[in-house]
Amino acid sequence: QVQLVESGGGLAQPGGSLRLSCAASGSIFSINSMGWYRQAPGKQRELVATIISGSITNYADSVKGRFTISRDNAKNTVYLQMNSLKPEDTAVYYCNAVLRHTAVVKPMNYWGKGTLVTVSS
Repeated sequence: QVQLVESGGGLAQPGGSLRLSCAASGSIFSINSMGWYRQAPGKQRELVATIISGSITNYADSVKGRFTISRDNAKNTVYLQMNSLKPEDTAVYYCNAVLRHTAVVKPMNYWGKGTLVTVSS
């Protein structure tokens, strides 16, 4: 079994910063990708950022230039540095990992339980 544990959410003022972390643990052979998604009240879950093989990144247009995703492969941990936060960034942020349990099985998709980010003055 695999667990994704997020941390770092909370309250920030507009223009402020927060850093999210997500550590993957358990039966992991390799991780294809890790990323962050978010879901605001009354809206569908949406992509925020992903990182593949520790270096190839992809961002939603709404966060480009403000958020930075990074990964520590040795620790199976992904980070999301969020700067210049806006009220519309308020959401529950979910960690995602696509990983293999062994070399011969296909990759599987896992989600964390989410961490709330609130941007308000």
